[in-house]
Amino acid sequence: MKEALEKRLPSALPVLISGCLLLVLSMGYRAGFGIFMQPMSEAHGWGRNVLSFALAIQNLAWGVIAVFAGGLADRYGNLKVIMAGVGCYVAGMWGMSYASTSAEIIATAGILVGAGIAGTAFGIVLPALARAVPESRRGWALGLGTAAGSFGQFLIVPFMQEIVDLTGWFRALQIISLTGLTMAVLALPLAPYSGSSDKSSEVIEGSLWQIMIRALGVRSYRLLVAGFFVCGFHVAFITVHMPGYVVDLGFSPKIGAWSISLIGLCNIFGAYGSGILSGKRPKRTLLTFIYSGRVVVILLFLLTPVSLGSILAFSAAMGFLWLATVPPTTGLVAVFFGTRYMTFLYAIVFLSHQVGSFIGVWLGGLLYEIFGNYDAIWIAGAVLGLIAALLHWPIKEQSHIPQLQGVSAR
Repeated sequence: MKEALEKRLPSALPVLISGCLLLVLSMGYRAGFGIFMQPMSEAHGWGRNVLSFALAIQNLAWGVIAVFAGGLADRYGNLKVIMAGVGCYVAGMWGMSYASTSAEIIATAGILVGAGIAGTAFGIVLPALARAVPESRRGWALGLGTAAGSFGQFLIVPFMQEIVDLTGWFRALQIISLTGLTMAVLALPLAPYSGSSDKSSEVIEGSLWQIMIRALGVRSYRLLVAGFFVCGFHVAFITVHMPGYVVDLGFSPKIGAWSISLIGLCNIFGAYGSGILSGKRPKRTLLTFIYSGRVVVILLFLLTPVSLGSILAFSAAMGFLWLATVPPTTGLVAVFFGTRYMTFLYAIVFLSHQVGSFIGVWLGGLLYEIFGNYDAIWIAGAVLGLIAALLHWPIKEQSHIPQLQGVSAR
């Protein structure tokens, strides 16, 4: 039996490679929208709150649509979901270039792009990677996929900035949108690894609504859902507002782009290491450590005199903790409930993440317009990080598949 499981790893290489490349593009594009904040706002005479609100809607749309996308992927397979996501992503980025009103930028950068990310990012791809490998290598595969998303942030954001510098923000959005069609080709090898094709012994009856209610009856799952809100708050606020924050401090826009890129570079190692550790150490302990680390990094950044060195040090330190939450969080969902409805049940956790993302991006823009700085939102991020660390500590790392089946409740 063990020998048969280990033979699955070489056969999983095509899905691992294509899944990782898909995440490079999907997460790379998503991380780069902050570089359009200043040029688009100036071109249209907007305050930063306009595009901030659209990108906040993007994060919220991503989270809400991810729940439906996860359910559809588990029921009917992931290929159609990814293809629809690619279509929305490309159309949304292209439409951004022509958006001239707040309603148009919300419809394109917000709703369409949010739907595109929901169909092409971690929530759809990581469960496929987890199913493609033996259970003993699941943490490694989740870490590898998360690291790939971080590599996309490192690779794609400077690429996007260069296109903006060479062609202007309008033409850059159109060029970038066309490169997004590559994701459709990369989706093809993932098709066999859907919840609908999971032949495990996890027989779970009931509608998706019933499955969700049973899952939310598990206290540890509820704590995981609540804690992931804070991850979204941190990541989305920094991704969107860091480039503008750096410009406000008197630095070149390229420093802002490289700050986001450096976060992605360091998180390649942070996410991969987190995946390895989540297969060897208690996942709730790892998550407590990650959120506590973010609190320390944010406070040190606020208390240190601003310089190029402090910006780069903050970016590197935050990068190691950036998406390091994803492998243990995803892994806990698999521990609690198995892989049959992993895409759907992770999507519910991720919805909380995206509500946090919405609030972080929107509140960042709003408070900037009111106070002319980001001080209050940085302090809020530190307080929420401490709360998240405390929420993860009581989580019990055990299976709740019988409860999901409606057999028992504990």
